[in-house]
Amino acid sequence: MNPWHKATYSENSSHCVEVCERQDGADVRDTQNRELGHLSFGRREWTSLVTLVTGRK
Repeated sequence: MNPWHKATYSENSSHCVEVCERQDGADVRDTQNRELGHLSFGRREWTSLVTLVTGRK
């Protein structure tokens, strides 16, 4: 099973990101440049980012 999936808020285009959610946060990578690595977010950072992007609390 691949833990990476296309981010829900990525548009239906070639410009999107993939997310790997973990118990303690999440990793995010560029779909077109997977070999460049990923950014890691702790749980609090990830929750804050999702809240900011979605406008939900």
